[in-house]
Amino acid sequence: MQTKQLTWQVAWDYQTFRIKFIIGMLLLVAILVSIPHFFSHVEAREGIVLNDHVLTNIPAKDVSFLIFIVLYSMIGLFLFRMSKNTIMCLTALWAFIFLCVARIITITLVPLNPPNDIINLADPCSIFFYHSNVITKDLFFSGHTATVFLGALCMQRKKDKTFALIATGVIAVLLLIQHVHYTVDILAAPFFTWICWYLGKSVAKNAI
Repeated sequence: MQTKQLTWQVAWDYQTFRIKFIIGMLLLVAILVSIPHFFSHVEAREGIVLNDHVLTNIPAKDVSFLIFIVLYSMIGLFLFRMSKNTIMCLTALWAFIFLCVARIITITLVPLNPPNDIINLADPCSIFFYHSNVITKDLFFSGHTATVFLGALCMQRKKDKTFALIATGVIAVLLLIQHVHYTVDILAAPFFTWICWYLGKSVAKNAI
């Protein structure tokens, strides 16, 4: 990843950066506006229930509070670092756009019903993004795992990367404990996230 760090005022003087950032923000807004309709469709359709041997051996427990503590702590740190690093922000912006598109595609192509003993993960923020407090069929692949792992890929400080990687592992385990996702959803998330990060990095390249 590029390590050149400039203030927002200086970076904004570069036309390429300005254009890529504006287009990215417009695309992100378009995705956020349309995604509630997509998930309404997903929740209404029927999918298959996987035979997950890992979940079979893990008693389902409600660990929602721990999931949100880890997730939003990571997001808070990520946003703070991005506010100080324009190239990191541009990379993350486009990587997240690609990540959203990838999830829309994979969720569409892989219709799944949630595990039978799922404990619903009621996220207050999902009301804003999804217009619903409970979404259960946005399964393949895990958005929580992908978001935290994206932070690990984008972070430049060694301690930040280490923290984000640990947080990714913790989130993955907690999601399985709550039976919110199948094991394959968790395992696939880093693979797709790395591709989206690479594409985001390519878009941000030479912006400054």
